[in-house]
Amino acid sequence: MNGVNSASETRHTVLEDAYAIGIGSSFCGLGVVFLHFAGLVTGGAAGLALIGSYLTGTPVGFLFFAINVPFLILAKHVLGWNVTIKSSITVILLSLWTALMPRWLPLSSINPLFAAILGGTLLGMGVLSLARHKSSVGGFGVLALYLYEERGINAGRTQVLSDTMVIVAALVAVDLRHMAFSVLSAFAMSAVIYVYHKPGRYTGH
Repeated sequence: MNGVNSASETRHTVLEDAYAIGIGSSFCGLGVVFLHFAGLVTGGAAGLALIGSYLTGTPVGFLFFAINVPFLILAKHVLGWNVTIKSSITVILLSLWTALMPRWLPLSSINPLFAAILGGTLLGMGVLSLARHKSSVGGFGVLALYLYEERGINAGRTQVLSDTMVIVAALVAVDLRHMAFSVLSAFAMSAVIYVYHKPGRYTGH
């Protein structure tokens, strides 16, 4: 009986989920904005959106949403409706944040080292907040889970490989100096998730 009570006490309410998705998506949005202003990239769908924006001038938010559409369709089959709906809301919000934040925080320039470390850290904190409330920013993480479920391919390796391919592909849009800062940004994001996203450290669901 005590176990049932404990589980119900740690279950997130709809309001808590909404707040976490709002905060998590805004952190991720600000992280992407910092990277964009500095001319840097990151892994995943956000990285592809940044590359596409540098090459075509198309807004990052629009590209991020468009890239995520097939992944969100795939998510329904892999993660179920609950996670898919939350992730869809997150993707829409993140797309809006990346469009609105530059208007609220106009920057003429930003130090790339600062942007890499803080931008990557904000992305990591945002992803962590979303993951703890059963949401995500879509992208290759969904594909990694799908390949694991259908083919038994290690999800972690798929995620690392896809992120690496995106960052390497960024060479068509950024120089080696900005590439180095981009790698630092990806490391900063991964470090946050590695340190704080561990079994047993958080019991909410």
